[in-house]
Amino acid sequence: MTTFTSDTYDELGEKLDSLPFNFENLGLVEHFAGPAETVKVDEDNQLLKELMKQPGEGRVLVVDGDEKITCALMGGNMAKMFKDSGWAGLVIVGAIRDRAELAEIELGVLAMGSNPQRSKKERTGKVGVTLDFSGVKVVPGAMVYADSDGVLIER
Repeated sequence: MTTFTSDTYDELGEKLDSLPFNFENLGLVEHFAGPAETVKVDEDNQLLKELMKQPGEGRVLVVDGDEKITCALMGGNMAKMFKDSGWAGLVIVGAIRDRAELAEIELGVLAMGSNPQRSKKERTGKVGVTLDFSGVKVVPGAMVYADSDGVLIER
């Protein structure tokens, strides 16, 4: 049985914050949840490429791409690797590419949009840090609940 974020909020509202972004639901899995892993990057997806090879164990990767949609932080091949490694999904505050491929992969993917341009490959950024989106903090290990309505983060 799938629980929608609206129902989760009605049940746990005082324990949750909502990310202040309008996301597009781009993966085959429409509702997903799991403990957060975090990464902050600037138009560079090398750290994501390292994380996609690690066991996901049902986690949700929250990617702070600084709200930039000037290049894609993930595409279809990477999404397949995240799925195969056992990740529940990704919330990308930035862009993806390969929309048609993502729509066929059994993985939750929310992003701000798409752009066919590749990202940098410089391995800049940080993994496992507290992210702050307009006062909404995402701490590694916090529960993430995501669907087409948005993203809820456990305080």
